[in-house]
Amino acid sequence: MKKTFLSLLAVAAIAITSCTVSNDEPNNGFQVDPANFKGNITQGTVTLSASTEYNLTGALIVEEGAKLVIPAGTVIKASGGTSSYIAVAQGAQIFIDGTATNPVVMTSSKSSPAPADWGGLVICGKAPTNKGATATAEVSDLTYGGTVKNDNSGSIRYLRVEYTGATFNGSKEFNGVSLFGVGSGTTFEYVQSYNGGDDGIEFFGGTVTGKYLVATGSGDDSIDFADGWSGTGQYWYINKGAKAGIEGSNNGDDGNATPTTKAILKDISIVGPGSEGALFIKEGGGHWTASNIYAADFALGIKIKSSDAPANANVKNGNIVFTNIQFDNVTKKDEYTGTETYFTEGTNSGAGNGKAAPTWANGWTKGL
Repeated sequence: MKKTFLSLLAVAAIAITSCTVSNDEPNNGFQVDPANFKGNITQGTVTLSASTEYNLTGALIVEEGAKLVIPAGTVIKASGGTSSYIAVAQGAQIFIDGTATNPVVMTSSKSSPAPADWGGLVICGKAPTNKGATATAEVSDLTYGGTVKNDNSGSIRYLRVEYTGATFNGSKEFNGVSLFGVGSGTTFEYVQSYNGGDDGIEFFGGTVTGKYLVATGSGDDSIDFADGWSGTGQYWYINKGAKAGIEGSNNGDDGNATPTTKAILKDISIVGPGSEGALFIKEGGGHWTASNIYAADFALGIKIKSSDAPANANVKNGNIVFTNIQFDNVTKKDEYTGTETYFTEGTNSGAGNGKAAPTWANGWTKGL
């Protein structure tokens, strides 16, 4: 995937308050102008209002010790291009409280929106990665990683991010949602990336579980995991992506880096097209246990390069196993050149409804 980030802009607080603030924690001076929504939330809890539309004109950073609460039905429209994104630092929390009939929407402000109109959502936690004791997020210069497996960056439910993936330079673009070292204490479910310019959703290490995720029309890969992610992905529905449906890596610099990516994947539908296969085992791959996977409308089911020695070793040694995968209108099932049997085929429901959109996606998603 393309690396997706830029240095944070230091932004002054704006002058007019139009958000509500929780009663038990002061906002300590942070003020919001909905027409010019940006800045650094340094302390306390700021709660937005669903009755107000917010124009994200620059970077909005939730700093350590602070909280941002976004209620159901809130709409944030970004107009600042690459400079517009929302980032949550280590020790900070975000609470996105959408519902199936009233999701939170982060989108472009343009009358004719398009992929790469703005940045995206970035969350940094203290859970382990294989990028060193700590690392720096490529979008925001925020630190991520550590030893707190159950780190809690808040709760995200029923969120749709649209037209993300603004380009910083020729090799760096935002993802829809980027999770850097996010811990298992964080809730991350019912999230859709729609028509992003780069990857839809990506896990950079960490231990967070992602459930009920949708990636539609991603300009690169749809859902990625890498850098020692040790989590569970369940109920994912992927369609209309440009490259891989799911790209799973261990480490781009060292395919054998530890802690090793250990992914549990289950109940997933991957619908094409996509030039790099339904699933791409890449950069060492790590360890995968996958079951009830449904892949449709691809030229290639499972991609693995013969030159990727660590990834091929993980397949050979039984560290990557697909139990009951169904290939539907897939020209070539895989390109692994070894003799080991690492997948078995079956008739599967995938995310819940085979190739068709699952019922749990009704109401809060689009483009399925």
